[in-house]
Amino acid sequence: MNTPSITTTRLKIQIALLAVLALTLLPTIVSAHGGEEHVIGTVTKVSDTSVTVKTTTGKIVEVGFDAKTTYARAKLPIQKADVKVGDRIVIHAVEVNEKLIAHTVELSAATTASKTK
Repeated sequence: MNTPSITTTRLKIQIALLAVLALTLLPTIVSAHGGEEHVIGTVTKVSDTSVTVKTTTGKIVEVGFDAKTTYARAKLPIQKADVKVGDRIVIHAVEVNEKLIAHTVELSAATTASKTK
């Protein structure tokens, strides 16, 4: 009996089964985000209708607001007016007419330095 050969065959079968499982689950994982795009970075400009973000990759992205956009800081609801230049931000947005529109705007918790000012 050739034990190393059986072990190698079992390992190959396990890897193949894991690959099939991963490919089967991939569409479920991707659709869990509902087609939303994520914009992560620092706020560089804010207006009544949009926010401009310098992403973690250095790209500048403008994301619009609409009546359904929700805002939060450290998971607590805030107002659109609370979004300020310099805030760290995560936006979940959808593309509408070739423009990104924010579904949710999440700001990081305020730092100790900014609380004391």
